[in-house]
Amino acid sequence: MRLLGHGGPVLPELLPVARDCMAPSYPEVAADFDRISSYAYGEEEAFDATLRQGNAVLDRELARTSGRLPGGTAFQLRDTYNFPIDLTVEIAAEHGLEVDVDGFRQLMNEQRERAQRDAQAKKSGHADTALYRDLLDAHGPTDWLAYQSLTAEAGVLGLFHDGRPIPVAAEGQIVHVVLDRTPFYAESGGQDSDAGTLTGSGVTAEVLDVQRPIKGLVVHQVRVTTGELAVGARLQATVNAEWRLGARQAHSGTHVVHAALREVLGPAALQSGSYNRPGYLHLDFSWRGGLSAATRSELEEVANLAIRRDLPVSARYMPLAEARAMGALALFGETYDETVRVVEIGGAWSRELCGGTHVDHSAQIGTLALTAESSVGAGQRRVEAVTASRPSATWPAMPSEHRQVARAGPSTVRRAPSSAGALPTCVEEIPVPIVSHMALLVIVASILVAVAAITYLYSADSRRRTRALRLLRLPLRK
Repeated sequence: MRLLGHGGPVLPELLPVARDCMAPSYPEVAADFDRISSYAYGEEEAFDATLRQGNAVLDRELARTSGRLPGGTAFQLRDTYNFPIDLTVEIAAEHGLEVDVDGFRQLMNEQRERAQRDAQAKKSGHADTALYRDLLDAHGPTDWLAYQSLTAEAGVLGLFHDGRPIPVAAEGQIVHVVLDRTPFYAESGGQDSDAGTLTGSGVTAEVLDVQRPIKGLVVHQVRVTTGELAVGARLQATVNAEWRLGARQAHSGTHVVHAALREVLGPAALQSGSYNRPGYLHLDFSWRGGLSAATRSELEEVANLAIRRDLPVSARYMPLAEARAMGALALFGETYDETVRVVEIGGAWSRELCGGTHVDHSAQIGTLALTAESSVGAGQRRVEAVTASRPSATWPAMPSEHRQVARAGPSTVRRAPSSAGALPTCVEEIPVPIVSHMALLVIVASILVAVAAITYLYSADSRRRTRALRLLRLPLRK
């Protein structure tokens, strides 16, 4: 619309028209329009800020560039300011310049590959995944016992140091170990990996991290504290029981906070990410604007009320289609197998797809205290909390490079609002996601923009006509 000479926000003018067009077929759009429109207007404001920042940088570059804008400049605009490449090309064209789009795409691909390599390196310990695949082909998948036991007799199938296989690890070395079976939880689903030990004849190793570099194989990063660890050795794998209990408390606490958020703020407050370790958790969710002190107080009270009610916690496997039909929540963008694990706390009150470890009853979580609430991006908020049973001086020492002491923040004593006097009613059905409605509204609004642009095709002003053709991506006619 700016190309057509319209300044300022346009969605406040267009979305109400789109709502009226859609309401007969989608009545929920009209019913929830205030919430949907607040998201849409916020996105437009954020994009407007992006345009202002990017335009300032682009104007400086255009002033000192002739002929062709380098791909590196276009990449910087995209990477630093989230400035769309299409806009860069369009604005450069208005100044009579081309953009090195091929160079831009090459830099974007390189960045994507680096991110993938970094993620893979964390999981594989810099070892070639082909080496892990050889072990998987030779011995089959790891017999994973994290749901059943905290201890297991295990054999060493492989040792890796600096990405290379080795036959023996000496005292003091940090290596990656593949066992035939393990009770250790590998980091996934937001839950940190287990701590513990591997012990055998004359050898002890401290488990620092546990990952799944490839599907079916669990790899342990360990420090050999006494003796030598060799391929073929028989070991006792033991998870630190207190660490695991703390992890279960924090993970179940994350589910409780998510359910409480949806009760207090509404079903649009959907989780977009999380992290939990003993004593600490944070949860990211879709929401625009910070939470008031009263809202945070109500959220904390609703969560602790659910904990005090000692709700049953259960986990069961079922087909993905069945889980979705019963309203189980899943992270947007995640891929799931055809058979999934559904974790419930208080039945339908909290029902999510989850592969983590959990307590048996909500009271085992202990007291939960919110310690922070902040923005982590446009339309994304983060709440942080601590649970009562967190690591303390009485816990066994954990490796400093992997374990961080849970950040304990004293919770301000708050009075619960009267509306939080009883456990919230269960959510039986999950309504159509707000994002879908917003997308439909924006599509209709986009159509209205196109209509406005088309009207300029017949304008006597040749400059407006040229802009309209460019906006509609139509070829310019001589």
